[in-house]
Amino acid sequence: MIERIAHFCISRRKLVVGLLLACTLVLSWFALHIQVRTVFEDMLPSKHEYVKTHEKFKDTFGGSNMVTIMLEVDKGDIFQTPVLEKVRDLTLGMREVSAVNQFQITSLASKKLKEVHASTSGIESSPLMWPDVPQTAEKMAELKSAVLRNPLVYGPYVSKDLQATLITVDFIDQKVDYATVFKEINAQIAKVAKVDDGSVKIRVVGDPILFGWVNHYLPETLHLVFYALGVTLAMLFVLLRTWRGVVLPLLAGLVSAIWALGICQILGISFEPLVIVVAMLITSRAVSHSVQIVNRFDDELEAQPQLSGEELSGTAARVALADLFRPGMLGVIADAACMAVVAMSPIPMLQKLTVLSVVWVSTLTVSAVILTPVLLSYIRRPRGYAHPLNLQPVLRKVLDFAVGITLSRARYLVLGTSLLVIVSAGIYALNLKIGDANPGSPILWPHAKYNQDSKAINSRFEGVDRLFVVIGDDNRPGVVKGNDVLPSMDRFQRFMEVQPEIGGSLSIADVIPQVNASLHEGNPHYQEMSDNAAINASLMAMLESVSEPGDMDRFVDKQSSNGSVTLMFRDRQGETIRTAVARIKEFIAANPLKEGHWQLAGGVVGVMAAINEIILSSQIEAIALALLVLAVLCTIVYRSTIAGMLFMVPVIISNMLTFAFMVWKGIGMNINTVPVAALGIGLGVDYAFYIADRVKEEIAIGSSPEHAISQALHSAGMGVIVTASVLILSTLLWWVSSLRFQAEMGLLMAIWLSVSAMSALFVMPSLIYVFRPRFIFGAQGGDAKAPLQQAA
Repeated sequence: MIERIAHFCISRRKLVVGLLLACTLVLSWFALHIQVRTVFEDMLPSKHEYVKTHEKFKDTFGGSNMVTIMLEVDKGDIFQTPVLEKVRDLTLGMREVSAVNQFQITSLASKKLKEVHASTSGIESSPLMWPDVPQTAEKMAELKSAVLRNPLVYGPYVSKDLQATLITVDFIDQKVDYATVFKEINAQIAKVAKVDDGSVKIRVVGDPILFGWVNHYLPETLHLVFYALGVTLAMLFVLLRTWRGVVLPLLAGLVSAIWALGICQILGISFEPLVIVVAMLITSRAVSHSVQIVNRFDDELEAQPQLSGEELSGTAARVALADLFRPGMLGVIADAACMAVVAMSPIPMLQKLTVLSVVWVSTLTVSAVILTPVLLSYIRRPRGYAHPLNLQPVLRKVLDFAVGITLSRARYLVLGTSLLVIVSAGIYALNLKIGDANPGSPILWPHAKYNQDSKAINSRFEGVDRLFVVIGDDNRPGVVKGNDVLPSMDRFQRFMEVQPEIGGSLSIADVIPQVNASLHEGNPHYQEMSDNAAINASLMAMLESVSEPGDMDRFVDKQSSNGSVTLMFRDRQGETIRTAVARIKEFIAANPLKEGHWQLAGGVVGVMAAINEIILSSQIEAIALALLVLAVLCTIVYRSTIAGMLFMVPVIISNMLTFAFMVWKGIGMNINTVPVAALGIGLGVDYAFYIADRVKEEIAIGSSPEHAISQALHSAGMGVIVTASVLILSTLLWWVSSLRFQAEMGLLMAIWLSVSAMSALFVMPSLIYVFRPRFIFGAQGGDAKAPLQQAA
């Protein structure tokens, strides 16, 4: 069947090229119109308990797209007219930002922060600094005094040293566009900074800002793509010495990209900027497959000295296609199948990325496995080189060394070392963290402005990342006012604030004592909740009576059926989040409610907790399933269970070493790294397919095991060493990226490629020569004295 496919493709090459060209032109139009953006809803596992709570209450208690802006001074305090005017101007400017929730803008200059006090007519509440900034020293002193005696402001919105203040802004999740919000907020900050004398420093953090930075660095990312492409082409030209060795791999990568992006645009899937790393990884596979075919084509030119011109090219191209069709297709299918496992995740972003990756990988069957040999058949003068520099002898020295290791007793040292590496790296990899492994955002470098801003804000305030827990009952209006819920809120806050990473908390249980004290002329003795439910309900009713629409949204819903406790986190590391969730569940179990119930957990930390739990519960199963899929594919293709077991070895080596490296570098397994890890499983075995299949082919024509391994390493091995060296150097260029995630994933890809190449050149031949599997050597096993022949 493979011979017939090869014969058809070469004999009907005009038809094949015409069809592929037509499809490429059509899909290129769609590819040019694909959207490059981050869709927040795609990151949420919508069926998870925490996300359901988040979606239900985000408009009331705050969503996960909150932006925090800090204005700080180096000298004096913020209670200066020029400083507070900047706070006011920036607060008003936030109203003009796209997708902003107008009821969730909070600062000293908003109507949200109020002072509650008693008068002869009852309870009154007035904004601390609205609508005007104090213009006299007396008024400024009154404002400062009001802030200092209000624990809901002093600490949460004004720093303890009085040198900084916050503006918090929330956005409507369904409407937010990170690139637009990032641009508009920075424009508002720039407008305020124009009249600044340098005494006020403005810092800003939040997911819209973080992903806005990712979009900001998109031009740099594209430049790195072109630089990597240039390095790849230059090295291919130097190593292969032919223009076909440069143009055809480039064309294979380009066609696969056009087909993949075009099909995804038709399916309505946008392109996430962070998955450029995955795109580069898949493109490297296209280059690799194409180089293998070009290299095999060159081998056939030497084997056909009697032919010339297009006849020689056609024959060599047909043989290359026929001989490499099976390992090439198996490599493509293995990559696609291992990536498809990620689709089991309930996170839409990973599901869509899986579709993109599977489609992209599948296009390699057209762009590399078929198109490359078909175009090779058109070459009129296949013999000859484009430049005199010949590095092939140097590369052959490496391959000679691999052959020498395999055919000597050193092969046992290779296998023993491989076993030791698997065990030691596997044990070390058990320390791999789920979620973010370091403070700040792992997407950016520690010295990046965003992470420096985050560090500065967290050092002055309670924390920029929030998680809210809801307590109440939808069917019982007013249950929050009862004597069961309010004390539980207060005890819960004190319990959670013991965790060092939680800087503070906020609930209606913090407000009622202030109202109670105000009714008693500010006497601190009364700054507590009453033991009487009726009194607490009256205090809440008084507060509601003097509040404007939206003032109470941070604390309770309109019917007082549900109230929130908001926890402020100083970091969003996976361990921090898991500890917090475990403590929340511990408290709930130890403090059952007579009225109402607890609901976990909203806000950005609540959403991240849901994502981390999904990754933790599914990652081990996903890796195991990907390995199983790979084993089944190898078993079916080679009709041998031993084949499935044999090809697991290079995969396990590459993955254990890669996971160990992630532990060493502090790279956590999160929503961004999971796809790279899944695709790496298929990547770890691609090179081994070519080596094993070439050994099988040599054995089939009567070669001895020693000659077969030597030929395989000098033929397919040359393709492995060329593509690996080229791709390793080009992926290392990503280390200069301003996006830490892309830099580390580039280094991760380089390690994957290095280990995969070493496994294919040393471990795989040693395994084949020692165990002599029947799917390669046939019933005779190549040598009656071969060790473990009967078991194999």
